[in-house]
Parts: sequence; C-alpha cells; structure tokens
Amino acid sequence: MKYRQLGSTGIKVSEVGFGAWQLGNARDWEGMENNQAIKLVHEALEQGCNFFDTAPNYGGGNSESLLGKALTGRRSEAVINSKFGHHPDNTLNFDSQKIRSSVENSLRRLKTDYLDSILLHNPPFEILTGVTDHFDVLESLKQEGKIRAYGASVDSAREMDELIRNTGSQVIEVMFNIFHQEPRKAFKKAAEKNVGLIVKVPLDSGWLSGKYGENSIFTDIRSRWSREQLKKRAELLPVLKEMLEPGESLVQLALRYILNYQEVSTVIPGNKNLEQLIENLSASDKSISVEKAEKIEEIWEQKLQADPLGW
Repeated sequence: MKYRQLGSTGIKVSEVGFGAWQLGNARDWEGMENNQAIKLVHEALEQGCNFFDTAPNYGGGNSESLLGKALTGRRSEAVINSKFGHHPDNTLNFDSQKIRSSVENSLRRLKTDYLDSILLHNPPFEILTGVTDHFDVLESLKQEGKIRAYGASVDSAREMDELIRNTGSQVIEVMFNIFHQEPRKAFKKAAEKNVGLIVKVPLDSGWLSGKYGENSIFTDIRSRWSREQLKKRAELLPVLKEMLEPGESLVQLALRYILNYQEVSTVIPGNKNLEQLIENLSASDKSISVEKAEKIEEIWEQKLQADPLGW
C-alpha cells in the first residue's frame, strides 16, 4: 500500500481507503453480519489500509458503531472521517447548533475522543459560501481537539470552488469516477490551497465492477437509475474493458485512473466482502499510464460531458 498526504493536515493516508457505507447497513445495501464487518476492518488494517470513511446515517449509526468496535485497541492505526447533516434516523438537518451534539454522538459510537476529519455531508449550497456559522463551529471543535480537520462532502467543481474560496476547509470529499469527471476542473485549485481530496463513489456505485448490464435490476439504492441510464452505462463498458492489462480488473482500472491524479489523497470504494476488499486495495500496487488516463478523459469529454449520467 502506498500513502499520500491529506492536504495540509499532516495526516498520511493510504491511497485506497475503506468506504464504510455498507457496514451494518441493510437499509441502503444488502446487509452483512456484524462479525463479518469487523473482520473486514481488521483485514483492511492488515493490508495497510488506514483511512476509514463513515457517517452517522450509514446503517442508522451502525456503521460507526461497528467501526468503533473493530478499532478497539487499534485506534492509533486508523484515520477516521465522519460527517454531519444526515442523521441516524435518516433525517436531514444542517442546523449548525446540532454539529457539536452530532460529533459527540459519533465519538461515542466510534469509541474515540477525536475524529481525524469531519465533513458537512452534501450541505445546501449557501452553507458552502461561508455566510453561515457552520465552519466557525467546526473551527472551534478543531481548537478543542475534538476534530483534527474539517470540510465538506460535495459532488461538483462549483461546490469545491465555493468551499476553497470561502472556508478554511482542509479536506474535501468529492464524487469522481470514470463516468463523473466534471469535478476535476477544480482539482488544480484544491492543490494550490493544499486541500486534501477524498474521492467517493469511485466505482459508480458498483457499476464499474463490470458485473452489471442494461437489463440488471436493482432493489437497493441503485434502483434510482433509469433504463436509459443503465443502457448508456452498458454501452461504455466494452470500451473500458479493451483497456485492461492482462490480469487487471475493471475495478482496478477505475481506481488507478483516479489515483493518477496526484491532487487526490485517497479513494474510498465500498466493501461488502473480503474478495472485494482485496481487489480494491490491490489497485495501489500499480499505476495507470498517462496515455490510458488521457484516453479515459477523452471518453468522458466525448460521450458524457454534454449529457451527464445521473448519480
């Protein structure tokens, strides 16, 4: 496993992190046994993965609780990122007066006295402009030692620009993958300000595993995709598969494409079983060629930039 700096935080993170949305989360994904979830976290640590991304609403708080249980006695080996705004009861509330209590509850579930980073979880755009007191509250928590860094989780270059321009965010989590490349327009600005980038949804919610086709039926969160969106995704897969090196999987190609950008600190694919975890983490073993990365950029520019796929 290779490691990178998380912006100006002084924290070193594994290139491939652990997306913990699936841990104990039967509401949005197929559920997994608690013991299996804990074993996955332990195996990730053994493989050199030290970055764990979670949130209060993942599994109604169960993701944080399982992560806390798994990291008991091993907290110093892990970098934990959690969020604010989506609550365990599945409600949305970005009232700045609730940040402190939300962080305290996350700390309790995670069995720790500090978070390495906390992010506003896809907040309303006006919060990103700095006109509210949200980032003042986060700065206070940082000064108190409750958190080491803060920022927001967003989906677009415009949101990234606002955060970088108006707040003291040291960390930004952003959706970025082969099918969703628009945010890379703001990568250079993030690097200039030494803001660490965490890349979420790197496999397009599993589509870039190559396991699905236009006739696939989803009963989980991916049921939001229209038939037209599925067809368009399916049409692009053969083009990507032609780029694979011998022994390389589509998952590894997708993650290596993201890690080609040195502005990225870590990428956080989800993990539902040991096989997925090992495949995800192995993406750090090799790099993608500049030529192949440029070809993937061209595919997006020609096929998707003017007509984006829905998330």
